[in-house]
Amino acid sequence: MERDIIKIDEDLCNGCGLCVPNCHEGALQIIDGKVRLISELMCDGLGACIGHCPEGAITIEKREAEPYDELKVMELMVAKGFNTVVAHLKHLKEHNETFYLKQGMGYLIENSQKLSFKVQDVKDAVHQTNTVTKSSSCGGGCPSSQTVIFDPSSLKPMQAGAEVSQQSQLRQWPVQLHLVNPGAAYFQGADLLVAADCTAFSLGDFHSKWLQNRSLVIACPKLDQGKEIYLQKLVELIDRSHVNTITVLIMEVPCCGGLLHLVQMATQRAGRRVPVKAVTVSIKGEILSEDWI
Repeated sequence: MERDIIKIDEDLCNGCGLCVPNCHEGALQIIDGKVRLISELMCDGLGACIGHCPEGAITIEKREAEPYDELKVMELMVAKGFNTVVAHLKHLKEHNETFYLKQGMGYLIENSQKLSFKVQDVKDAVHQTNTVTKSSSCGGGCPSSQTVIFDPSSLKPMQAGAEVSQQSQLRQWPVQLHLVNPGAAYFQGADLLVAADCTAFSLGDFHSKWLQNRSLVIACPKLDQGKEIYLQKLVELIDRSHVNTITVLIMEVPCCGGLLHLVQMATQRAGRRVPVKAVTVSIKGEILSEDWI
């Protein structure tokens, strides 16, 4: 499967850092005077950073994307030096990608004799927030898109009654389709809810019936821009994260059908098949139809 990903020309990059706060995924940092893509896992290929580079050092290339391989990424990071390795692993830690973090550290331990730095120094830098790396680096990324997985123990099953009816069943952050990372851990093998923006305001039982035990993405097919990016992310959720089922929750208004259409297109482009349920909600919050398609 091909996907878009940014490419950095280090000869053109002057280290100004204007691109860093415009990377929604938090995948860019200035390290050793150059911008680095510290995690391909988090790059969604949106290219929000491109327009902020005064030197034209950032472009998007389309290339065949094999399943994410942390060991191959670590080979690239090690070649760029200590600071890049630390930034990459800290990025994984901050986004709760513990599986990949363990893989990355395992790679360092197995190849410790070949490294130009000590593995323990990397561990200290990654796990101690007050540790200063060998040269200053600038963090980046929009806090609104930082991946967060909520503690499952706090998501108690909802029961009848006024008090518990207010319990949130949201499992993760972010939820907006432009901001989510399709490779995030909370999408792996999950039952996915693709909800039109308005549905949560129309359905009184949105959390208890529709959101409980599902991972969520929201979008508006009428007002949102970049629908090709939406399509690409949906395909990745099917092929890369192997979502188990998809429930598409839309309003009865005609424009909302565009979201269902995007999901259907994604299932046609994807390399694997996944069951899809289409649910249509009236503007009064009634379920008009609920069908597997």
